[in-house]
Amino acid sequence: MKVTRPMLVAAGAAAVFALAGCGSGGDGEAAVPKTATGSLEHLAAEVKCKPNMQTDADEIRQALCKNTDGKFVLATFATDRGQREWLNGAKDYGGYYLVGRKWVAVGQEKTVNALQTTLGGTMEEGSAHMNPGGSHNSHNG
Repeated sequence: MKVTRPMLVAAGAAAVFALAGCGSGGDGEAAVPKTATGSLEHLAAEVKCKPNMQTDADEIRQALCKNTDGKFVLATFATDRGQREWLNGAKDYGGYYLVGRKWVAVGQEKTVNALQTTLGGTMEEGSAHMNPGGSHNSHNG
């Protein structure tokens, strides 16, 4: 079966829904380290999780992970463009995204904040408009 971009976005969105949860944000921000690089396995090892592979294709590798900070999706991409296209589609479903060069970690705000202290990267927040019954994104601490 050929893996297409819409299939990958749908799989990513499903993972976001599975991991999304309501929660309050943290008050303090630690210094963000230099953004990590490497394979999905290398990034997973950095945050002490054993990746449960969900997608292993040329364009994207995606795994479910769990560590002491919580559950999250970790995805690596072959190209910057592929990463941005995936993010543009997935962010419609809400959630919190830690974005590095050719990789993304997706999960609850507290989990993604914790991952940032090890992996670096930039925080991005998904759209609230697609969440039935209100946003899972915390706008009021």
